[in-house]
This record gives sequence, structure tokens and C-alpha cells, in this order.
Amino acid sequence: MATNLLHPNISPSHILPSTPTIPIKKLTKPPNHKHFTPSRSNFSIKVADQTSNILNDQINNPPTDYSTTTHLKTKLNHTLQGLNRGIFGIPSEKKSEIEEMVMMLESLNPNPNPTGDLDKVGGCWKLIYSTITILGSKRTKLGLRDFISLGDFLQVIDVDKGKAVNEIMFNVRGLNLFSGKLIIKASFNVSSKTRVDIRYDTSTIVPDQLMNMFRKNYDVLLGIFNPDGWLEITYVDETLRIGRDDKGNIFILERSSQTNP
Repeated sequence: MATNLLHPNISPSHILPSTPTIPIKKLTKPPNHKHFTPSRSNFSIKVADQTSNILNDQINNPPTDYSTTTHLKTKLNHTLQGLNRGIFGIPSEKKSEIEEMVMMLESLNPNPNPTGDLDKVGGCWKLIYSTITILGSKRTKLGLRDFISLGDFLQVIDVDKGKAVNEIMFNVRGLNLFSGKLIIKASFNVSSKTRVDIRYDTSTIVPDQLMNMFRKNYDVLLGIFNPDGWLEITYVDETLRIGRDDKGNIFILERSSQTNP
């Protein structure tokens, strides 16, 4: 599964109450420049402008404190509930909301050099959202409308070997319910402080009965989940990882307790 903050402008009127303008009598002579005192309204405008500049600076450079990150992660997890990882598409408004939170988290990334310490990336991860979708005729061809449903999407990264194993679980509905998985193995190598290049190695579907179901459209399946390309790791901490691939996809994964998916 390879892959590569917008804030509304805050008007000063929302920060400070407007200051009434004090009427000034028309002077018959220009005031002496040395003794000229700005009106209260001019002072109010200057204060509002300064306050607006301070708030804009805070928005563009948000504090990287733990409570802010935790709040964002909690909100993101809540937003992702019921979306089935986005695999069958979601409303554009919801997608924009998720991507905005992703950008905010990326700006708070506690590990800006993830490939320098790949131990933080290694282990087992579970996909909770991606912008990869299976829609229309592809969903119909793969039987994902009628008798096959998707289970967990797991990824195990072996840092020492430079290997990644992606496992996509399937459940087959019917009289004899059984499950299986698509296994995709890939190799990776570091290409920058945030990026890894990924090369597809092998893939298979187990058990054989499930492979027979997908055999006719196996190329379609691999076309969706082919990991070839590069992946930019834009956020990683102890429990969450975000990445962007060369196809413009976003991937959000949470660390899983499973070690041998």
C-alpha cells in the first residue's frame, strides 16, 4: 500500500469589540503636529491589527504540545468511524475534513526525520483510512457488492530486512462462510529523510478457493493495491502513522498489537 492547514481568516471584529468613534469638531486651523494626539478610533484599529497579526502567527505556527496532538487524533478517529477506511468512497465534504486534520497533524509531526530512526516505523500497522477507492464496475467485478466483504488491512514492516508485507483480509458470505487474504510482499529502501522507495516482489491469495474467485480479475485487484513507487512518511508517533504516495494517495494507519497477521 504505497503511497506522497487551512484556516479561515479571522476578522479582527471577531477578536475585539468595535470601538465607537468619538466625534471630533472640525478645526479651523491644522493641529500642531508636535501636540497631535491620535483619536481613540485610530488607536483601536492599531490594537486590533496587532491582535490579528498575533493570532495569524499562532495559526500558521501552531504550538506542538501533546494535548493538541491528542485532541486532533481523537477527533480524527471519531470522524473515521463508519467510513470503512474510505475504500468505497465518502462524501467530498467529509474527505476535505479528514484531509484538513491530516495536514494539521503533519504540521505537528514529532518525528520529522522518520527514516533516520526506522524503529519507529517498524512493526505491525492497521489501515484505518486511505484515499484509494474501489468504485463502480471494479467493485462489481471483484464481488465486493454481493458475496465478498473486506476485513482488516494490515502491514508488517521488517526494518532489518527492508521488507513490507501487506495483508488484506476477505470474508466470503454464503452457506459455508470462510475467510482468506491477499498477501503482497514488497521491498523498500531509504531515499531521503522522509521517503522510501518501494518495489513490488510477489503476491498471492489464500486459500486456493478464494484465489479461484479472484483469478479472472486478479490484475484488477493488484492494480488497486500495487505498492510500486515511493512513500513519504509525513507523520509518525507511537500509535499513528500517515503517509502520502507518488499517486497522490493518503494513508492513515494505527499501530496494531498483532505481530503475525
